[in-house]
Amino acid sequence: MKNSILSGIQPTGELHIGNYLGSLKNFVELQDEFDCYFCIVDLHSLTEEFEPGAAKRKQILDIAATFLAAGLDPAKSTLFIQSHVSAHAELAWIFNTITPMGELERMTQYKDKSSRQQANINAGLFDYPVLMAADILLYKPTHVPVGHDQIQHLELTNTIVRKFNHKFGQTFNEVKIYAQKPLRIMSLSEPERKMSKSEPGSFINMFDEPEEIHKKLAKAVTATDAPAGQMPKGVANLFELLTHFGSPADHERLMKEYQGGTIKYSELKQVLGDAIANYFAPMRVKRAELEKNPDQIIKIFTAGAKKAQIVAQATLAEVKQKIGLI
Repeated sequence: MKNSILSGIQPTGELHIGNYLGSLKNFVELQDEFDCYFCIVDLHSLTEEFEPGAAKRKQILDIAATFLAAGLDPAKSTLFIQSHVSAHAELAWIFNTITPMGELERMTQYKDKSSRQQANINAGLFDYPVLMAADILLYKPTHVPVGHDQIQHLELTNTIVRKFNHKFGQTFNEVKIYAQKPLRIMSLSEPERKMSKSEPGSFINMFDEPEEIHKKLAKAVTATDAPAGQMPKGVANLFELLTHFGSPADHERLMKEYQGGTIKYSELKQVLGDAIANYFAPMRVKRAELEKNPDQIIKIFTAGAKKAQIVAQATLAEVKQKIGLI
């Protein structure tokens, strides 16, 4: 029996190349090794400011098409939309009753997000980690691939596991972090900070056209301060991207030019831009085809939700039986 994995992505806009390298690329690679559940966590996305109605539906469909275009395969993985499986919200409420307020108050991501959206510090933002725990534990995965900023949330998930088991009997096992090489793709405009879609000029989207990619890279910072003998962070970031998207030969040649003091950063950006554009070209084509038939996308994710519902409802029924709910 395969080990299992669950992970999700919020539908809050186009995914950038940092999202791809940090999450989506790994999801595709994990499909052959694990029993995978990948969901679009639309309920989580409601904690941030958003345009309702058609705009929100488009965001969800865009991420669904991106999943498929990137290589997530409904024959290998269970792909679904969080709100299509009502057990997520129901189990989250049950977990709320055993989660101390103090545990939630110390979550650094809540503090960070609250500082960025001071006009909308809602209860969902505060309770986000409990819903995340429900997302995970409904499917009893053995591992969860998370970025560094989500480790604290996974620790809370395991705290909830221990509290629930102690109060109601053995039901859940603690979840392990899926160990992957730490990866932080930095901002093009401020290479001391992580690439973020909330900061214009800092990112390249997965589906940007070649002209747009080159335009963004042309503005990428290279002349940043660095200690003697160390590569400036902006330059290091461009070489990091070339490692992932370019050819070893180009990387080796340009690195030798950098070390010899003859590099032209305009050429580095041109080579990198071509490499990124070529890498994502097949995905751009596939997503464009998918978007012509949104009903087919919905059909795939509806079928995935039915599969997820079977597992989720079995877990929820076990939880209710342990608690004594009728």
